[in-house]
Amino acid sequence: MTVTVVGIGGSLRADSQSQRALDLVLAGAREAGAKTVAFTGPELVLPFYDPAVPERPEHAVRMVEALRAADGVVLVSPGYHGTVSGLVKNTLDYIEDLRGDERPYLDGRAVGCVATAMGWQAAVTTLTALRSIVHALRGWPTPLGAALNSREVRFDPEGGCTDTQVSETLRTIGQQVAEFALRGRHQPEGRPDVLLRADED
Repeated sequence: MTVTVVGIGGSLRADSQSQRALDLVLAGAREAGAKTVAFTGPELVLPFYDPAVPERPEHAVRMVEALRAADGVVLVSPGYHGTVSGLVKNTLDYIEDLRGDERPYLDGRAVGCVATAMGWQAAVTTLTALRSIVHALRGWPTPLGAALNSREVRFDPEGGCTDTQVSETLRTIGQQVAEFALRGRHQPEGRPDVLLRADED
């Protein structure tokens, strides 16, 4: 049984550190047997979300449809002034278009969260913000998340990382998303009981 994991993240800067981090998380998901789809950088440039305007640009429709079909999700954001970037936040606002679904928002889906910033304070508060957003969208943040200080760890275009432990952590997040998605297929209403226990601890 194959599950699909959708990754959202990055910045407008081509080949950004946050996009490279996303690539490593999705690589971990593929290693666990998942199919992955990514929406990054320019693909996240969308009009400000307005629920009163029913028309959506084509790339917004593609992203929302991918999330609708997703078994798991990965969110990676750079930290801007201590929280999620406007680019990523506006993208996540489009998940509101899933509110009327049988499985609304990110309900029942495992979600891996990663934040990158030029300092620990912004990285940690951004990760906290991402996890709070996932809770609000009825998703299940994986037990492992990552706050990355870009002053101390760097990624290269080939997928390498200056810190092997960080690389392993990112791959593990992707593996958790894929594994919990697989388990969720066998649980009532698609809700991974492992995530429920981890979140209640």
